[in-house]
Amino acid sequence: QVQLVESGGGSVQPGESLRLSCAASGIRFGITRMGWYRQAPGKERELVATIANPTSTDYADSVQGRCTVSRDYTRNMVFLEKDNLKPADTAVYFCFLLEAGFRVDEYWGQGTQVPVSS
Repeated sequence: QVQLVESGGGSVQPGESLRLSCAASGIRFGITRMGWYRQAPGKERELVATIANPTSTDYADSVQGRCTVSRDYTRNMVFLEKDNLKPADTAVYFCFLLEAGFRVDEYWGQGTQVPVSS
């Protein structure tokens, strides 16, 4: 069974940086894409960044230029580095992956909280 475990969340102050990690286990087929979504209080879950390979990444407009998504292909991990955090970045951050076997299956982590406040 595929499981994803996020780490690296926690309280930060505006202007600080943060690095989130997500480790996937139970992978049987190829991972086509990994990435991050977030859900702020009272709002819907939204895209932050995804990566298929170093030349195929997507970023939300709200984090463009402040965020870098990367993968460790040998350890089935994905990372999110965010600079200059703002209170608007406060959310629960969820890791996800797409695994392509006989079909494409989607898996999610439990989420890690990132409160940004002074």
